[in-house]
Amino acid sequence: MPVQSLHVTLAFLGAVPEGRVPELDRIARRVADAFPAHAQPLLLTFDRLAHWARPQILCALGTEEPAADTDAASAPVLAATLKNETVAAGFSPDLKPFRAHVTVARKVAHAPSALALQPVLWRFDAFALIESRTDPAGPVYSVIESYLLVKAEKAR
Repeated sequence: MPVQSLHVTLAFLGAVPEGRVPELDRIARRVADAFPAHAQPLLLTFDRLAHWARPQILCALGTEEPAADTDAASAPVLAATLKNETVAAGFSPDLKPFRAHVTVARKVAHAPSALALQPVLWRFDAFALIESRTDPAGPVYSVIESYLLVKAEKAR
């Protein structure tokens, strides 16, 4: 996968009519604005590889770094909030529980013999509304809008 295509999906919506994109923007802004004022950037550690046979992908699996503050926001809570808000607005997101993963290779028919991975810490303080389309060379991701979770005054 090209580096610029690496991402963690919080909520997958599938095909969305262009006329409904402004609704998604409003939902995302509302979720970002409601993010806890004391929140710090979210941390995920990707420390193992997995081969998913059906979609034929190799992906890095993540685990959330424990927060020092037990009330801290988390990636699973953010993902659930986005899913709940989009369902309430009449969208049909994938409702499987959030599982942090990054697709690192596509069209991998068989698992490699070694699935070792040096841990990678992924720190994020924003999320984005992304358009995904498939070209002959593979998926292309374009940022429609991004939403800051941890404002500068919050990060101090």
